[in-house]
Amino acid sequence: MNNRIYGINRYLDFLEEIYGSQMIHFRLTVIRTQQAAFLDNIISKENYETFKKRLKDSGNLLWYFVVRFLACTGARVSELVQIKVEHLYLGYIDLYTKGGKIRRLHFPDALCQEALEWLSAKGQVSGFLFVNRKGNQITARGISSQLKALAIRCNIPPETVYPHSFRHRFAKNFLEKFNDISLLADLMGHESIETTRIYLTKSTQEQRELIDKIVTW
Repeated sequence: MNNRIYGINRYLDFLEEIYGSQMIHFRLTVIRTQQAAFLDNIISKENYETFKKRLKDSGNLLWYFVVRFLACTGARVSELVQIKVEHLYLGYIDLYTKGGKIRRLHFPDALCQEALEWLSAKGQVSGFLFVNRKGNQITARGISSQLKALAIRCNIPPETVYPHSFRHRFAKNFLEKFNDISLLADLMGHESIETTRIYLTKSTQEQRELIDKIVTW
């Protein structure tokens, strides 16, 4: 909504420059929302491990790698569908942001090797990684809906399974292993470190466990 409001206000600025009339009375104010003190709609570490194991064990390797690349790179789903086999040999993909800046999305070496073995087994040596049966790129909407269906099949809470949930999981896992929020902001392509701070927010279950562990007085 705030993006739309910003667009409307910029259009009013344009009209004011063209016609010279005062448009200030028509301008809209942004919507201010309070950020929740907890995040409960993010897939847990345990459910992530269970989900990817069940996908792999069932031979559903396309969706296993969809989940793995989302969770191991912090990619947005719009970025995920741009990955090609050629990028795996490089170990990264360079993406251009709206502002014309370059964001480099790195792939862990172990993930690249595992994915290349999968691709070799099915005879794919180039082109997009994630394609449908017709060989076309899977759409963002197709990925979202299929992940929900697979979550239900694997007995994972479907409300926690969506592409951006794995981006959250990447961030939370990264901060647990290497607590550098500035580096994380760069890796995730955030313009402001304030955007990255949401990944410091814990779920109510995590808060409960910390309270039980810390409060001993």
